[in-house]
Amino acid sequence: MLLGSNGSGKSTLLRLLAGLLQSKSGEIQLQGRVGFVFQNPDHQLVMPTVGADVAFGLVEDKLPWIEVKQRVEDALTAVKLLELQRRPIYALSGGQKQRIAIAGALARHCQVLLLDEPTALLDPDSQNDLVIEVQRLVKTRGITALWVTHRLEELNYSDGAFLLENGQVVGQGDPEPLKRRLMQKELKG
Repeated sequence: MLLGSNGSGKSTLLRLLAGLLQSKSGEIQLQGRVGFVFQNPDHQLVMPTVGADVAFGLVEDKLPWIEVKQRVEDALTAVKLLELQRRPIYALSGGQKQRIAIAGALARHCQVLLLDEPTALLDPDSQNDLVIEVQRLVKTRGITALWVTHRLEELNYSDGAFLLENGQVVGQGDPEPLKRRLMQKELKG
């Protein structure tokens, strides 16, 4: 998980890692394919149906139709939404839309999943479900996830954390000490 107060550079760092922004200096190297999940899934779901949207990211790979179909079904099964394959995007809940955005990254066989506050627009039950679902996917699929959050309770599901202040990493490792440090800073601020 990636922590920091508002304006600390969390979302900017994710966008740099995803290649959505160009750095002015330095160098970024990531191994493997990267998937990005926006805070608001409506900013990335572009096709009319669930299945079409998950398949959309595979167009540039020029895969045979049968492989596209299999990847879409596999990704939707992984996020437990296969039964919604033909459902219109507009008919989904916020939590379902976030899971469809994640399915799109899984279908592309991304090894790194970048999530920019994916629970921010969800109700508390959906927030918890999404965190648990991503944790399960990371463990079962052997992918790396970097999750930006301001919800400190989500740290209970992380293997480690980074704390950003003014665009600089000022702490990393066990989430609990970083959580306390951020809470103390916010109390003072």
